[in-house]
Amino acid sequence: WWNFGSLLGACLILQISTGLFLAMHYSPDASTAFSSIAHITRDVNYGWIIRYLHANGASMFFICLFLHIGRGLYYGSFLYSETWNIGIILLLATMATAFMGYVLPWGQMSFWGA
Repeated sequence: WWNFGSLLGACLILQISTGLFLAMHYSPDASTAFSSIAHITRDVNYGWIIRYLHANGASMFFICLFLHIGRGLYYGSFLYSETWNIGIILLLATMATAFMGYVLPWGQMSFWGA
């Protein structure tokens, strides 16, 4: 059976690989960030699809994550307190990482997904 844990792993591999490819061409400087995104989208081979996979892969990752949690709630997995608490810690770490990855380039937040 394919569960949401394996789909989360696939989404995470997609996010890491596309993020590395995007980081190879991205310039975090405030004056050149927008032009580097335009460069990725227009000039890099398949850069447009890498950018869209990275932006939409994040949404898919969180959809799978919340469905995985919902399935755990439905089947009463919260009774296994050690496993459940580790999952909560991973959820908070994932949300903090996503927030910092979106907010960290201050003033350039909407360049990736917009």
